[in-house]
Amino acid sequence: MKVVIAHNRYREAIPSGENVIVDTEIAQLREAGVEVLPFMRSSDSIGELPAAQKALLPLAPVYGRAAQQDLSRLLAKHRPDVLHLHNPYPLLSPWVIRTAHAHGVPVVQTVHNFRQVCASGLYFRDGHNCFECRGKAIGWPAVAHRCYRGSAAQSALMATTLAVHRPTWRSVDRFVALTDRIAEHLCDYGIPADRIVVKPNGLPDPGEPAPLGDGFLYAARLSPEKGLGLLLEAWRAHPEGSLGQLRIAGDGELRPLAEQAAAERADVTYLGVLDRAAMAAARRACAVMIAVPTWSDVLPTVVLEAMSEGRPTLGTAVGGIPYLLGDEAGWPVAPEPAALAEALPKARDQAAATAPRARRRYVRLFHPDVLVKRLIQLYISLSGNSHHLAR
Repeated sequence: MKVVIAHNRYREAIPSGENVIVDTEIAQLREAGVEVLPFMRSSDSIGELPAAQKALLPLAPVYGRAAQQDLSRLLAKHRPDVLHLHNPYPLLSPWVIRTAHAHGVPVVQTVHNFRQVCASGLYFRDGHNCFECRGKAIGWPAVAHRCYRGSAAQSALMATTLAVHRPTWRSVDRFVALTDRIAEHLCDYGIPADRIVVKPNGLPDPGEPAPLGDGFLYAARLSPEKGLGLLLEAWRAHPEGSLGQLRIAGDGELRPLAEQAAAERADVTYLGVLDRAAMAAARRACAVMIAVPTWSDVLPTVVLEAMSEGRPTLGTAVGGIPYLLGDEAGWPVAPEPAALAEALPKARDQAAATAPRARRRYVRLFHPDVLVKRLIQLYISLSGNSHHLAR
């Protein structure tokens, strides 16, 4: 079987769980014997583009002429069974779906966010959930609120792109929804339920977990929607030292909050930015991971990583976190300071009993041996019925 994996990589300076998942999925598919043809663009390359391509860059989300030409050549040469799309923005464009169909190649898309409707992809702005663009032919509220990259012009372009490509998205052969919440979003968008498959991301098995460490670890982009302010408010509700140690890893606009908390309290440590090896070591050193986004975070990789290493998670009951944790792998709570403050000592006391259940849930539901098999079966079901003509 031959599969094209299409993905516009996010900038490497900003940690991206989606980049990690795509790289991991490619490795897992190859290990299973699938011939993978990566078709990648990177947002890091934008500064190096020739002047002519830079001039056309504002139109890339709508069409992306260079990407379509390159993809067309790839499809004609290799004649793959399936094209699997992840993120198309900004350099690939959803037009890759039309290009694939013009070559008779069926398309699978993994939906990592809410970008079919929301310009930012988050359903979140100005510190709260926002659904103003849902159901609108063109997302003018996104323009008014400058939801895409803080720019009215770029938001207008993205809103236009989403409107133009509504028929394109609805022509995708199968959507992979990471959670039931994403499946509901797609149904609300008008996708028939029989074209949606719920399949979460998986991560490589790191092996048998190390003995449980101590304290809590919060590792995330330090931005408002990731809940650092919520966590610190809940943490300060307890006397210093009563919960053990809170370690914070990451970078972003709220870094001063992390640094201030570490300066004020001996039971808070700011670790800064960690590479993958250092992050894995920090997970092994903790007893409980904390994931407290206030937006509908689709499927936080940090929770999957914790489960794979036998670490339970204290998380907010938003997005995909309840789906990941179930009633085995941690404690989903309301995204409110009082609820989180109440749950912190509970998580501390129950960590040792919960850790083995977190690992067992990972092995049963999120192990690559389980998920890659399901993905290959999906490819086979489409490639056996590849009948697309030019559309």
